[in-house]
Amino acid sequence: MGEISMDKVFEDYFSELQADMVSICMEYVEKRAERIYIYCSIEDNVISSGFFYRINGKVVKKNKLNDAIKSGEKTYDVSVARQKGAVKIINEDIKKLNRICQEYQRDMPTQIKLVYDIVENKLNADYSYDLIFSNDKSRTAYDVLEEWYQSEKLKE
Repeated sequence: MGEISMDKVFEDYFSELQADMVSICMEYVEKRAERIYIYCSIEDNVISSGFFYRINGKVVKKNKLNDAIKSGEKTYDVSVARQKGAVKIINEDIKKLNRICQEYQRDMPTQIKLVYDIVENKLNADYSYDLIFSNDKSRTAYDVLEEWYQSEKLKE
């Protein structure tokens, strides 16, 4: 009986932290996007994250939001300080997820890909527990994020 409520608590924490990542990325884009893509990685105690968007049907990196605006639309503030601030919060959330997994004796995903559809108000989460890049000397978390970005770009 006690385990059910424990699971609920674990799920709640996990969901809250993912929701926090989404809200940080929503704030960064001033709620002006169709879709948010958030990448989280933790392998060999190395935490990495990144995020990109779909705006006006175009998939753009966080520093290139203004490439997707239509004439007359307000430009985005994509200053390095804002980018770093958002990444820092996401990385903190990943650390908290890791702590919660340890506390509840759950496996921490090595990779989380979140896709938040703003129009539909739907969050899709894809978890991986396998080593994605740390067993390959030439690949990094950045490469994995870039591959995901490029594959989404093809769907434009």
